[in-house]
Amino acid sequence: MAHFTSIRIILCLCLIFLTACSTQYPNQQLVGKQFPSITGQSLEQQELRIPEDFTGQNILFLIGYKQDSQFDIDRWLIGLDMTQTRIQAIELPTIQGMFPRMFKTQIDNGMRSGIPKELWKGVITVYRDGARVQEFTGNQNPNNARVVLLDGQGKIIYFYDRGFSVDALNDLRALVP
Repeated sequence: MAHFTSIRIILCLCLIFLTACSTQYPNQQLVGKQFPSITGQSLEQQELRIPEDFTGQNILFLIGYKQDSQFDIDRWLIGLDMTQTRIQAIELPTIQGMFPRMFKTQIDNGMRSGIPKELWKGVITVYRDGARVQEFTGNQNPNNARVVLLDGQGKIIYFYDRGFSVDALNDLRALVP
């Protein structure tokens, strides 16, 4: 029975991530803009309002639209760690569409099974507002993470959506106090 459940979860995740970017939005230039008000839920099952719940601090969001963007997110996280960049980084798996919302519990449980519990607070899934975020940032080249640094008022002070690069990491680091 457990084997069947695992297969079902994997199939659901595959279907969801295949349809994750069903509507195409052109990539945007976001520096200087206010990040839109959205809601999400951490893997600890805490409801959060973004960016409101992070007011008063700089925060880095690593936004992924497809399962394949996790590779890019991981490279950014490793780069931040290796350079000892002191910024709170939050992963935002952001999925648009009704189908993913119907299976959000299974998707989140699948993520929980592959992520150590102590890291769950740093992963906030966005379903209801997924299309809104994708439209705001653009979702061309959906395997690339969207790297968004906000100031304490939710204004975007850094944005990058072309994959990981050392130059981009250094540009980001120059903005982190």
